[in-house]
Amino acid sequence: MLNHRLLDPEIQAYLHAHKQDDPAQFALKKSPFEGVTSSELAQQLLGRQKAKDKLPLWQATEGIYFPEKLSLEQASSEATAHYKASLVGEGTLLDATGGFGVDDYFFAQRCQEVTHCELQESLSEIVAHNFAVLGADIHCVAEDSYAYLAREGKHYDTIYLDPARRDSHKQKVYFLEDCTPDVPHSLDFLWQYTDTILLKASPMLDISRALTQLPQTHEVHIVAMEGEVKELLFLLKKTPLIGQVPIKTINMLLTRTDIFSFFPSEIGSEGVPMTRGHLCRYLYEPNAALLKGKGLFPIARAYGLAYLNKDSQLLLGEDYIPDFPGRVFLIDEILPYDRKLLKSGKIDQANITVRNFPMKVAEIREHFSIAEGGNRYLFFTLGGIGNKLMIICRKPFV
Repeated sequence: MLNHRLLDPEIQAYLHAHKQDDPAQFALKKSPFEGVTSSELAQQLLGRQKAKDKLPLWQATEGIYFPEKLSLEQASSEATAHYKASLVGEGTLLDATGGFGVDDYFFAQRCQEVTHCELQESLSEIVAHNFAVLGADIHCVAEDSYAYLAREGKHYDTIYLDPARRDSHKQKVYFLEDCTPDVPHSLDFLWQYTDTILLKASPMLDISRALTQLPQTHEVHIVAMEGEVKELLFLLKKTPLIGQVPIKTINMLLTRTDIFSFFPSEIGSEGVPMTRGHLCRYLYEPNAALLKGKGLFPIARAYGLAYLNKDSQLLLGEDYIPDFPGRVFLIDEILPYDRKLLKSGKIDQANITVRNFPMKVAEIREHFSIAEGGNRYLFFTLGGIGNKLMIICRKPFV
């Protein structure tokens, strides 16, 4: 349960003064405060440190109470929560899986009414406290959400679910049917209480498989931050979709957000040329959200690019595309994989990427004594006939 002593100004000031300390070492020290354990102090310190980049509003707000490590790790970031809020309507919303409540704070900026349902009473109390501190008018219920829905019988404009991705042995899972709650097998129940469901799933989930389990999906959103996929979002409607399910990829960067959408029928390579790369000046590496959604060929068509190998996930072109959703490199040379050149020591430092290649980055570095870093970029991949290639690149205009 929430220990209100931790919110005393003197303890808050103490935590602020020790904000750079190691929480693990902090927990071993004797607590200088009566009624507060060292482990409780360490938990608050760890929460503040983890929230610095992920939850800057929570970190900067006086009086925020942080939960156990796992609850904080499973919480959405402010950036992804803000994006999710753009997908829901302005009516009523039930968060059926609760958690630390970051998503609900941003849903409340848009929705008329938000209900946070969390089975753990202690976490529900913490979240209710934080919502009050943040000035968010959100109703908190410490109860199983399905039991709450059945008892209250209320209809919500949207039900949001972020199922727990750990089994009874605390092992990570990602198949929808292995998560709690099992959404695919409870859809009939949920449709009694809403016409719209927003489901957050593991980035590891196979999208094609999920779509067979979620036939009422209207949209798929693949959300990445700085090149790492963070969330898969499935927007479901009670009314059937006429046509294909659009796949929308989002990659949030410090200076911009790249968005690209396509349909499953566009995933094939039809109309995209294969190249050996001899006349190409630029190499394009699509961002992680695009690759997760199998968007290599849709993005190639959109920008008039060619591919080296269907499985290499790299594109080439003659012209520079400044707004390409991914990384762009200026090609110096495309060479057959040459062990003699690599062993000669002429390339002693480089940033290395392997795509569809039989050696790992660590193996290449160790075998050929290539240090990490520098302005040179090496891509090891396969060409169209399975030939090993080495592409030597650098960043444009550097």
